[in-house]
Amino acid sequence: MTGPGGTTAAVRLIRAGEDIPVDTPRVPAREAAQDELSDPRYHEHDPNLLERGLDRFWDWVGDLFAGAAGAAPGGPLGLVVLVLAVAGLGAALWWRLGTPRRTLRAPQTLLGGTTRSTADHRAAAAAHAEARRWTEAVQERMRALVRSLEDRTVLDPRPGRTADEAAAEAGRLMPAHSARLRAAARVFDDVTYGGRTADEAAYLTLCTLDLDLEAAKPSLTTGTIHGTAG
Repeated sequence: MTGPGGTTAAVRLIRAGEDIPVDTPRVPAREAAQDELSDPRYHEHDPNLLERGLDRFWDWVGDLFAGAAGAAPGGPLGLVVLVLAVAGLGAALWWRLGTPRRTLRAPQTLLGGTTRSTADHRAAAAAHAEARRWTEAVQERMRALVRSLEDRTVLDPRPGRTADEAAAEAGRLMPAHSARLRAAARVFDDVTYGGRTADEAAYLTLCTLDLDLEAAKPSLTTGTIHGTAG
């Protein structure tokens, strides 16, 4: 052959005959490499689908924190302080409000139509308090308080009465204690229907109110009962 192209082709043929590697076109070479790399032995140690997903997730989390650290005052240290502050606020709210209930229940009657006496409710409250079950102790002491008012005819016996109704009715007859009665009814509702947890202080406050109401003397002339507000 003559010309540059012919000369090059001749040289390649001669080299091929001399067992010298032959030039391979680009496309067939790429296909051959892909076939070779598709061999399973080259992929024995590749991460599986879950590992690849986790790697992408942690890469995303890292990018997210890096962006937040860049935007937060003080850089990464400021971001750490901000996260700790938010966590502390959440813990404080959880401790203050107690464990939330998933479902809300309709308000129920205070005594539920039971015939237990004041002494029975007080004994049950004391037993719960001894076991440090403050929520149940508060509930039973509130029932004892209302039952005591019914026994003394300050309130007319009514099974369907709620804690709020009892506090409102008794507060009109004993205005010196009306605020404490409303507070006691609110605590009862919070621990019974709102999912909050009572503590020893709430129980002792209710015990004091119960005893103060029992010591209050009725006034036959005014139709009200007098006593120290406490």
